[in-house]
Amino acid sequence: MTGSWVASIYLTSYNVAQSLGWALVLARVIHRALQSRSLMGAYSAAGYLVRLLQLTAFLEILHSALGLVRSVTLYNFLQWLGRSHVLFAIIAQIPEVQEQPPILITFSAWALSEVIRCPYYVLTLMGMCPRWLIWLRYTAFVVLYPVGALYGEMLVMYQSLEPIKQRNMYSSIFKWLPFDYHSFVVVLMIAYPCLWLVLYLHMFQQRQKKLSKKVAVNRRKTQKPKRID
Repeated sequence: MTGSWVASIYLTSYNVAQSLGWALVLARVIHRALQSRSLMGAYSAAGYLVRLLQLTAFLEILHSALGLVRSVTLYNFLQWLGRSHVLFAIIAQIPEVQEQPPILITFSAWALSEVIRCPYYVLTLMGMCPRWLIWLRYTAFVVLYPVGALYGEMLVMYQSLEPIKQRNMYSSIFKWLPFDYHSFVVVLMIAYPCLWLVLYLHMFQQRQKKLSKKVAVNRRKTQKPKRID
């Protein structure tokens, strides 16, 4: 019983912190866009905070692996790995890519996803999650996932190809392999839609289960008992 309470308090604290952090990212990105009247400058406005939040998001893989939450560890890892590669290996290392419009699109899609997802987890742990937030949690991804992954992350990788090739980035790591990092990113871009589709279809399965389950529960609650004469 004590362990359950400790886990609930920890998970609530983690998700509250993530909610506030991503809300601040979204506020900074929007403020920069309005201030400059352009889609440039998102990384300088919120890059450090995004890196911190994404780094701590690795804990979610451990949450799943340890059974603290009911989610598929592999899917959590794939999503974290995809975002982290784009953020740490590409965006953070290539200055000429950092302030381009796809960064704003990527950060905005990530932030919007998290400011919906994390409060959903907090209120669910507290047993008071409203129906509209459940619906939003399992519906917003329909737009946000394609925008963030296909338009944002893939376009960032495409824009990074020339700098990667010119600088022969990560040559010390890839010298033991029969291909360089530039070739790796090209192949990754080709495979990205397929890998992304696996996660996307998984979310649709989760949406069907969660929303249909919620409808069934609500029907049982509102159904009037039969009168026995």
